[in-house]
Amino acid sequence: MKMRKYICLFFALMLFAVNSYAQKKEIITAEDRIKSGKDLEKSENELKKFLTDSANMSNKKLWFTLFNVVRKQYEQGNEKLYLKENYDTVKLFQKNLEMFDLAISLDSVDALPNKKGKVKISYRENNAEILNHYRPNLFYGGLFYIRKQNYADGYKFMDAYLNCGNQPLFSKYNYLEKDPNMPTAAYWTVYCGYKMHDTEKTLHHASFALKDSMHYKYMLQYLAETYKAEGETTKYLETLTEGFKKYPSFPFFFPRLMQYYGEIGQNEKALDIVNNALKNDSTNELFLFAKSTALLNLGRFEDCINICENLLAHNDSIADIYLNIGSAYFNRAVKLDKITRLTKKQKNQVIKDYTMARKYMEKYRALAPEQKEKWAFPLYTIYLNLNLGKEFDEIDKIIR
Repeated sequence: MKMRKYICLFFALMLFAVNSYAQKKEIITAEDRIKSGKDLEKSENELKKFLTDSANMSNKKLWFTLFNVVRKQYEQGNEKLYLKENYDTVKLFQKNLEMFDLAISLDSVDALPNKKGKVKISYRENNAEILNHYRPNLFYGGLFYIRKQNYADGYKFMDAYLNCGNQPLFSKYNYLEKDPNMPTAAYWTVYCGYKMHDTEKTLHHASFALKDSMHYKYMLQYLAETYKAEGETTKYLETLTEGFKKYPSFPFFFPRLMQYYGEIGQNEKALDIVNNALKNDSTNELFLFAKSTALLNLGRFEDCINICENLLAHNDSIADIYLNIGSAYFNRAVKLDKITRLTKKQKNQVIKDYTMARKYMEKYRALAPEQKEKWAFPLYTIYLNLNLGKEFDEIDKIIR
């Protein structure tokens, strides 16, 4: 048994020695290739193979050599582009990102205490100075991918740009406080996450992105849609409310705010919001139409009709205005018709309202023929009450 243990130990030591020799040999070869600028990819692949073995992960020389191999490839590509020679732009950006990943990994190993428990950081200052010069290309690389609608890589690059602010490697540069592009980079991560429908990525840098005043309204839009998708109703409503207060003319916030209160039946709240909006812009057609909807839902039919008539006087091509005014006349007729004993005057009013409702509902049908669920039943009831046999038969077939 002892002999077997010795044999195993012997082979383990032999394997370690062989591996150590191979590493040193490859590092020397890589250093020669860095000087010559040739066969760099070959050295990169060989060095990466050594790092797949966890036993080699703490070898600072191995990490440093690999970093320089990749750096040399990046500099060669950068030079070719500067000289307007053919070179793969995507490859250049990827090498730039790879440099940062390697340098951060090296720095984490470099900061580990030695056998005596002491920390002696050897590479941080030099690597940080080199990469500080190249760091803007992480930002430009992100924009490059975003323009190509490659949001996964766009996110990766912008996230790497931001991550530098949290790395000890770059502590002396204090990017979080001193780099004015950090909030903008954070915004682009939110944008990429939103485009990928990835909630985690959308929200990861959201608090930082809200410091980007240039894109603030879009930030609120992306956050609102994300909160809605996640069922975060309170945050959704808070974001819509803030967005509308700050950007009342931006087309996203107001309609969804009105829709939200309409869906939960808080029509008085919806009316308050639209009245406040109209104080700043009394002729805004969107606000006026929204008010007509709130009034319709509140059963204030005459007020709804008056607003719709004014809107149609200025623009008679919007289908939903016809729907609102037609619905106001229709609902008023139905409400009055429910009275058990109508006076002659009331009966005449019912007929008059159904007649007016018919006029506007038929116009709405002509403008929005695909919206059958909105005009079919009202027209069915209208034709029935006005004794319009031909029209009633036609709509009856549609409903059936």
